[in-house]
Amino acid sequence: MRLLMAVVGGALLVLILRDAFETVILPRRIRRHFRLTSIFYRTSWHLWRGLATPLAGGAREAWLSWFGPLSLLVLLALWAFGIILAFGAMHWALGSALVMREHLPGFLDDLYLSGTTFFTLGLGDVVPRVAAAKVLVVTESGLGFAFLAIIIGYLPVIYQAFSRREIAISMLDARAGSPPTAGELLRRHPMGTDPTGLSTLLGEWERWSAEILESHLSYPVLAYYRSQHGNQSWLAALTTVLDTSALVMVTGTEPCVRQARLTFAMARHAVVDLAQVFSAPRPDQLGERLSEPDLVRLSQQLGEAGSRLEAPETRARFSELRRMYELYIAALSEHLALPLPGWFRHPVVPDNWEGAPWKHIPTGSQPPEHF
Repeated sequence: MRLLMAVVGGALLVLILRDAFETVILPRRIRRHFRLTSIFYRTSWHLWRGLATPLAGGAREAWLSWFGPLSLLVLLALWAFGIILAFGAMHWALGSALVMREHLPGFLDDLYLSGTTFFTLGLGDVVPRVAAAKVLVVTESGLGFAFLAIIIGYLPVIYQAFSRREIAISMLDARAGSPPTAGELLRRHPMGTDPTGLSTLLGEWERWSAEILESHLSYPVLAYYRSQHGNQSWLAALTTVLDTSALVMVTGTEPCVRQARLTFAMARHAVVDLAQVFSAPRPDQLGERLSEPDLVRLSQQLGEAGSRLEAPETRARFSELRRMYELYIAALSEHLALPLPGWFRHPVVPDNWEGAPWKHIPTGSQPPEHF
């Protein structure tokens, strides 16, 4: 029985250390299906999202926003508990070789020694008395120091990546509306009058899409971190980038078209890989995001470029490009409970930057021109 406990404890320790290494230190996608972290997030997210179903509006968004940071803390706590349990099992397998003053040692005392050793408390009320137990204590103490050091270095990396992501999303508010839409972005950055500015903007979002791909593949928990405003999200921004790039590719001119191809390729790469990372199920039905009336309206809004959107071959190419990514963003939207943006700005809802708790006091001067 003690030999079996030693094997179980050692296997549990190896499993946890490997899982922690792959999650925190190894900067690449893990394709193995059985992982403690994956099982934890699949189970806890479905439960958490289910509890948010009866909620509505801001309450639902607030509840979902808690999951990312809280799940990270719970995962770290589970790793710590698993390591303590594994070493406690190995101490018990050695025959609870401990020195105690009050009573004979048992499994709970082994867990107590393991916990005080892991957190390097150094109380000294329970000490090992054989060489093998002393080796376990020294080993666990070193792991405890390493574990705390990794946490201290891991959390800043997570929040720095989150901050870089959100800065770009906040900047998109004035450029494409709240929530961002491709129609509004092209209205505020017309291809005909400012092709260089639009090309530069798409180049910036190509880099942002690459950062999303790299950071969210390395640290998938970032996908559960939600933006400050309910009408903004990293998925909505990525969808707007794809919508805009697809439109520019079929209706734009150089240099916008070339940059749109590069941005489209990087953004699509991001959504496809992330849909696979989260094992997002394929949607049974794909809703039509762009109806025929909206397509006509989009053609009119694009002006001269829109006239080419009315051609059958142009529409066919546009539909083909949308089919390349809409299935994946729909799967991510359903899995992460993040709404997708439309193609046009809401005529009544203002941008986030236009909102304020205080009423405007007239000064007699002309108001600033609206976008």
